[in-house]
Amino acid sequence: MSEKTMFYGAPPVVFEKARQLRNNMTKHETIIWEQLKRNKILGLRFKAQHPIHKYAVDFYCHKLRLAIEIDGENHQKPSQLEYDVGRTADLNNFGIHVMRFTNLEVESNLENVVEQIRAFCET
Repeated sequence: MSEKTMFYGAPPVVFEKARQLRNNMTKHETIIWEQLKRNKILGLRFKAQHPIHKYAVDFYCHKLRLAIEIDGENHQKPSQLEYDVGRTADLNNFGIHVMRFTNLEVESNLENVVEQIRAFCET
């Protein structure tokens, strides 16, 4: 697995942003990370705040080309929704599937979120 294919040409500034985000994960990102780290889902390796192209995705499994995004309240704003649509399209163009969950979903129905991730990983 080469760096080029794993990071899709991410520049150094994105690596730095990803490092900062990893060191300051939100409560809901931390909850999901506890479910993903150490290959807990089907032995798959997920990385937190992984650089891809010009983005740092919340969680990424390169083997499945799966990005998982945890969206806070700010993602409900029209401008952010539009940005997220473009971002998802960019990632899809790299062959990366994007799963999005809200903070509310993580907080109120963690088991369902994890089951949806697991179900995708099994296909």
